[in-house]
Amino acid sequence: KVPALGWAQFFAFIFIVELNVYNEQVNGEPGNYGAGFLGIRSIGIMSPGFKDPETRKKKLNSEIANGRLAMMAILGMFFQDGLTGSAWGDWALYTASPLRAYENEVGVQAPVGYWDPLGLAASGTNSDYKRRREVEIKHGRVAMFATMGYILPEYWRLPGYLSNSYGVKFSEMPNGLAAISKVPALGWAQFFAFIFIVELNVYNEQVNGEPGNYGAGFLGIRSIGIMSPGFKDPETRKKKLNSEIANGRLAMMAIIGMFFQDGLTGSA
Repeated sequence: KVPALGWAQFFAFIFIVELNVYNEQVNGEPGNYGAGFLGIRSIGIMSPGFKDPETRKKKLNSEIANGRLAMMAILGMFFQDGLTGSAWGDWALYTASPLRAYENEVGVQAPVGYWDPLGLAASGTNSDYKRRREVEIKHGRVAMFATMGYILPEYWRLPGYLSNSYGVKFSEMPNGLAAISKVPALGWAQFFAFIFIVELNVYNEQVNGEPGNYGAGFLGIRSIGIMSPGFKDPETRKKKLNSEIANGRLAMMAIIGMFFQDGLTGSA
């Protein structure tokens, strides 16, 4: 509803303020442009500020904390406004949303229900939803393997050599991120070749268009030749699939936490 001239004035004001008002920091202090408490010097009201260093520090910390909270708040308002048509909208009353179609799908669990904060499937198209769900399930499965792969070598290693030609033993390999630089180039080539083969030739077709279902059965045991009848009861099957997605989400958070702690401390 804002006219083009209105937007031009808006950005012109920002441009003027950035270049001519708040354009120089006082004593090199981030965010201090000499505007005083609440920036009131900008409108001609002089403020002596806070003389006590501790009081001043407390006020600055409060400003930063409030700013962080406000950044989260405005993002939430944008999301809710886009989803319901109002920043204070009641989701229960917004029956026209195309996302309603997914409220009973696998993976929609308490307490957040259908949760897509970045709006990746906001188009409401079935293909977008299934693509995002498939990617989430796949990442969750990889993260579960990665989490176990981080923990297991802390207690047990395979005997023998990882690479005979390079003379690298399993017992000599460091755990976690430190292992990246120790794996020979040919080992990384084998690693990505295996992923490529699995993606293109093993798990390359969904059964009945169901995200994450590649016909591998319970725990994927059909991939190694063990047949599984699966779960006949629909509610039991849904519960198991929900558990897989929930565990995958937890594992994604866990492996990210391990990566961070490993990079920070040298150990997960």
